[in-house]
Amino acid sequence: MLTSKNIDQLFEQFNKLNVMVIGDVMVDAYIWGAVDRICPEAPVPIVTVRQRENRLGGAANVGLNLKALGANPILCSVIGSDQKGVAFKQLILDAGMSPEGLISDENRITTTKFRIIGNQHQMLRVDEETTEPLDEHQFELLNKRILRLFVENEVHVVIFQDYDKGVISSQLIENVVAEAKRRKIPVAVDPKKRNFLDYKKVTLFKPNIKEVKEGLGINFDPHNNEQLEMVVAQLQDKLQAKMVLNTLSELGVFISWEEQGMYESQLIPAHHRNITDVSGAGDTVISVAALCLALDTEPRIMAAIANLAGGLVCEEVGVIPINKEKLRIEVAKMMGAN
Repeated sequence: MLTSKNIDQLFEQFNKLNVMVIGDVMVDAYIWGAVDRICPEAPVPIVTVRQRENRLGGAANVGLNLKALGANPILCSVIGSDQKGVAFKQLILDAGMSPEGLISDENRITTTKFRIIGNQHQMLRVDEETTEPLDEHQFELLNKRILRLFVENEVHVVIFQDYDKGVISSQLIENVVAEAKRRKIPVAVDPKKRNFLDYKKVTLFKPNIKEVKEGLGINFDPHNNEQLEMVVAQLQDKLQAKMVLNTLSELGVFISWEEQGMYESQLIPAHHRNITDVSGAGDTVISVAALCLALDTEPRIMAAIANLAGGLVCEEVGVIPINKEKLRIEVAKMMGAN
């Protein structure tokens, strides 16, 4: 069992970690307002705008979570040479993160998710994006930039944050995993459908229920522990992954890991929370799990802490990073540390 001292030491060690985050970055644009009437033109609410705000989203929100936990994120992605791309780079600088891993390209647009919030509830989302894979030139620029950053930085863990927007490809995965393995750096993955089974031989694979069903092309009942264990073992075999952390929404998380040639596993129930907004919870889970992975934290403890962190951010409106001190206090309570 963790003690308060162990927990403090773990959270303190987060501050020493450099994390390479590769994936689809985006701008989360918010329009906040009040709703007090229905539109006469159509049966839809009218939102009277009170405030507008741009935030970092997608893989950049993973960066924000890592930063909030004390680590140093190194974001690697391709954005557009457009107005939102300029805004995105400024947000990166404002957050105290380096833009050195970002490639700006005039032939791509910067993914933007516009969320309209009325009376503290999300009313509508409008997406402006491209999902086309990087062309050969864009791929080569990103690939070379990543390899250069491996040389210039002591990277402790790599995160693939995939949103199927085209930045990540099977070739990029193969190249990065090979380089990370050569350097003995663990690789954590938050997957999406397109590249789901391309993440071979990674250290930690973190899908949700929907992604597992779509990725393997099977249906199963996550309430049935035997089915869940069988499906996760099948996935782990296909990917040759050391660990699979399957997030199960209100059921919690299921962690499976390789130990002495066998799979060990545990279901960790969700904590009862006042759920306000699930946006960005997966970003928080992979961020916490990756830091614990870099510090060789025992799989059960890693999964429990990540599960707790995902629940905490769901209590807030919108996509926000985890509060490190609040998480530390909650972890101590959960573990019964003294």
